[in-house]
Amino acid sequence: MEKINDMVFNEEVIANDMPVVVDFWAPWCGPCKMVGPVMEELDEKYSGKIKFVKVNVDENPITSQKFRISSIPTIMVFKNGKAVENMVGFRPKSDFEQVLNRYI
Repeated sequence: MEKINDMVFNEEVIANDMPVVVDFWAPWCGPCKMVGPVMEELDEKYSGKIKFVKVNVDENPITSQKFRISSIPTIMVFKNGKAVENMVGFRPKSDFEQVLNRYI
């Protein structure tokens, strides 16, 4: 899963023709460490259909503030440059799959 920063967010997420899942996280966040492996699995499962990226909220305050990230992990789905889903906290893999299947 690619880690991106404030400088490339628009290019990698907003301007992307493919749906994009953004994992807003921080290394000190316990629940983020639980979501990370799930996102990695989903990245493999949806390869070529949905792009997955990670944004460290501590290192990328511009993007985090723009999307009002106040709790992590926050998983957002973008389609056609717009945020279409916002999921906060740890969830089972099946919950994420149910949401993602709407966008492929």
